[in-house]
Amino acid sequence: MTAAPVLSVEKLEVVYQRAITAVQGVSLAVHPGQIVAVLGTNGAGKTTTLRAISGFLGIDDARVTEGTITFEGRRIENRPPNEISHRGVVLVPERDKVFPNLTVTENLAAPVARGLSRAERRAREEQVYQFFPRLADLRDRIGGLLSGGERQMLAIASALVGAPKLLLVDELSLGLAPVAVEDIMQRLVQIRQELQLPMVIVEQNAMIALQIADYGYVLENGRLVLDGDPKRLLEHQDIREFYLGQASGGDRRSYRNVKQYRRSRRWYG
Repeated sequence: MTAAPVLSVEKLEVVYQRAITAVQGVSLAVHPGQIVAVLGTNGAGKTTTLRAISGFLGIDDARVTEGTITFEGRRIENRPPNEISHRGVVLVPERDKVFPNLTVTENLAAPVARGLSRAERRAREEQVYQFFPRLADLRDRIGGLLSGGERQMLAIASALVGAPKLLLVDELSLGLAPVAVEDIMQRLVQIRQELQLPMVIVEQNAMIALQIADYGYVLENGRLVLDGDPKRLLEHQDIREFYLGQASGGDRRSYRNVKQYRRSRRWYG
């Protein structure tokens, strides 16, 4: 029998400034220990969906107007981000990932560790150094002097110190070299395995995300257009053309050069 999902999003609609619908009818689920990828081009509604889950819509004058978001059996849509974070849903944002004037050690000491004693907190901090050994070598360096990849590692590490039950990562690969992205993705797999921590990864880079994901959802213009396991998605012609740059004949094609999108309302097989 399949375990109940940790997170369930049903027919989500998000409206900005009471007038602009950014997400409409999106449904997705995250099961225990699962890595779920949410894919799509810029403006597809990926980040909005993640902010709706984490509660950070209010800063953009947006609100969930229809649908439900359920985490561990409790509705959380339109709840404040501090309440959602306290329940164990932690977001690694696209930008402003670390405190630039604090050292690596101070950044790791900043998050609120939900339900942990001081000793458990220290143990958690040492554990993240095992996941990201590079940070152990940079304990005294301030965040503003870290490379992009090191800041991403520190942002994830800071989230882990807070003992999350669900980790949300927004645009991990943005601005990073492919080798850094590959390294961090593999560390996420290790974290998932050792902590049994479910994750939602929002990405434009479909190939790198689907290499580690158990299931994927593709958004376009705020709507869900495709979903499936990585093998099925990677075999789908739309994914090959628009995200991997491969036409049906095997030639490389860019998203901008494609004349017409063979739209799928929803794909299962």
